[in-house]
Amino acid sequence: MAKRVDANQGAIVAALRKCGATVAITSALGNGFADIVVGYGGRNYLVEIKDGSQPESAQKLTPDEATFHEKWRGQVVIIRNVEEAIHFLNTSTKAKRKEFEQ
Repeated sequence: MAKRVDANQGAIVAALRKCGATVAITSALGNGFADIVVGYGGRNYLVEIKDGSQPESAQKLTPDEATFHEKWRGQVVIIRNVEEAIHFLNTSTKAKRKEFEQ
């Protein structure tokens, strides 16, 4: 079953792209798969988008999303707004730099 697209997805995708990330929109895949796949700093990230302006109860993972997150052997990040998206890119870049410095 295809998922519904959160109202803030377009703004988050635009912000990520403006920061230099590549973004593949995968929300139509459904079955709990992440909403977008982000390429940045030589890495790929699965990103689940939730609308931070909605009540917390509306931001919970669906049963399919929860199952996917639990079984996925890589990382999946949840982003609720543009500020979190930019913070995530900044944090992921710093983590990569530290990894290569060691």
